[in-house]
Amino acid sequence: MTSSQTALHVDDVTSGYKASVVLRKLSMSIASGEAVALVGKNGMGKTTLLKTIMGYLPKKTGAVRVNGRDVTQLPPHQIARAGIAYAPQEHALFPDLTIRDNLRLGLVKASWFDERFAEIEPIFPVFKSRLKQYAGTLSGGEQKMLLVARALMMRPSIILLDEITEGLQPSVIDRLADALLWERNRHGTTLLLIEQNVPFALKVADRYVVLKQGHIIDQGSANDDAAAASIFEHLRV
Repeated sequence: MTSSQTALHVDDVTSGYKASVVLRKLSMSIASGEAVALVGKNGMGKTTLLKTIMGYLPKKTGAVRVNGRDVTQLPPHQIARAGIAYAPQEHALFPDLTIRDNLRLGLVKASWFDERFAEIEPIFPVFKSRLKQYAGTLSGGEQKMLLVARALMMRPSIILLDEITEGLQPSVIDRLADALLWERNRHGTTLLLIEQNVPFALKVADRYVVLKQGHIIDQGSANDDAAAASIFEHLRV
């Protein structure tokens, strides 16, 4: 599901960690409702790009726009309020809070909880009878699902996902793919996902973009018969 309207635009962005430059004048656009898989070997700037979009890293040059709004200089919490949900590679859960409380943290109003949870509960039935359980007692796969569930509860216009399938069983990966496809079909949500699991990436995404040393070096349609071979070649070299 795509449209001609641009949801996310990264324009000539340079970013990194203190004196270390990782992204070098990178530009890319994602249409509203489009899903893009960002692939490449480790250390090529993929996570840096997501953290830069979210405002966790400063932009040395360039601009970031969300649904036409310039968010370049905004702090992370204001960028989130502009309509972006972020599921990072490192678990950003509160282990000493319950599942319910972790899910509720993504909501502007606590009164929205019942309606929002009722919508996602069929996708994540494992949480229905366990809302009072502490998040720190969940398995790794369940914690990943909780991260995605919290993002969906926000009803964002854009979701950023960083290696969400890493270390997960195939059955959990399939459930996450179904959840993201459901979200796109129901709400037209835009997705940008970093992913090493190529079959998962191609199942969820419309398009793939290959990042190497802070530059986009290749991109193509996820529906192309040669897409998987092209991505695996880039990951191998």
